[in-house]
Amino acid sequence: MDIAYIPSPSQGVIHLGPIPLRGYAFAILIGIFVAIWLGGRRWEARGGKRTTVADIAIWAVPFGLVGGRLYHVITTYEPYFGKDGNWVDAFKIWEGGLGIWGAVALGALGAWIACRRRGIPLPAWADALAPGLVLAQAIGRWGNWFNQELYGKATDVPWAVEIDGDHNVLEPGVTGTFHPTFLYEFLWNVGVCLLLIWADRRFRLGHGRVFALYVAGYTAGRGWIEYMRIDEAHHVLGLRLNVWTSIILFVAAVAYFVISAKLRPGRETIVEPGAQEESAEAVGSESSESSGSESGSDTPDSAEAEKGTKAEQADSSQKF
Repeated sequence: MDIAYIPSPSQGVIHLGPIPLRGYAFAILIGIFVAIWLGGRRWEARGGKRTTVADIAIWAVPFGLVGGRLYHVITTYEPYFGKDGNWVDAFKIWEGGLGIWGAVALGALGAWIACRRRGIPLPAWADALAPGLVLAQAIGRWGNWFNQELYGKATDVPWAVEIDGDHNVLEPGVTGTFHPTFLYEFLWNVGVCLLLIWADRRFRLGHGRVFALYVAGYTAGRGWIEYMRIDEAHHVLGLRLNVWTSIILFVAAVAYFVISAKLRPGRETIVEPGAQEESAEAVGSESSESSGSESGSDTPDSAEAEKGTKAEQADSSQKF
């Protein structure tokens, strides 16, 4: 039987006894884990310690969650502080509602504090994290699927997402099919992640330019995807607020990329003080242990063979 649409989950939460397991929260947590894992590998490849990314994330993630929620509540305040609103719902982050702009801005503040404490340049850390960050956003979009939210205009294309009557903002009570903007953004963000990894390897970007490319790439996609959405939003000059935000940030990111490339070409040589020395000491220690075990395992036969080799070399040198 062919399915002409993408079905939505019948519910966004599964109860394991008294414990609620929410799909939205799982998507966010998996995204954070992937971002830290990929960021750690990239940071290590640039000369840092892999665990440093996780250490800094301890500061960045809580700041980011608070910033994301604040941005959402401020720009969509009606359900919380408007008529018939309930301000307590502003704290129910598990029900959805995180603004990426606030998350990145306040998350960057937390990361800056942690980087400053460790003597690490924030732009270099941001470059290492950028591909993982946009991949985390891609994974997090599946949380909107679980919550049946942030979809696009009504459509009957084969990849449309089915939204039940309880979540239909156009015709409440009527089940319909809509553009799956969560899926569009998921695919776009995966593509941006691959672009960042390729560009960084190909051009050895540094000094925050990978992060700037992430902002430009993400906002380029977010702009047209945001334009397709039909959920309530504030408009400025006929465009949704987030569309204007995408345009402004895209221009700023491109400007930073161009100016940074002229003022500070190349890539940072030292990204974490002491990391390379520790790595060298570890390698040296392993080499010493290895050579010690090899010398301790010498046998008379090997010693005789070594003497024979030296004799041959001496004879060879005398011929010339």
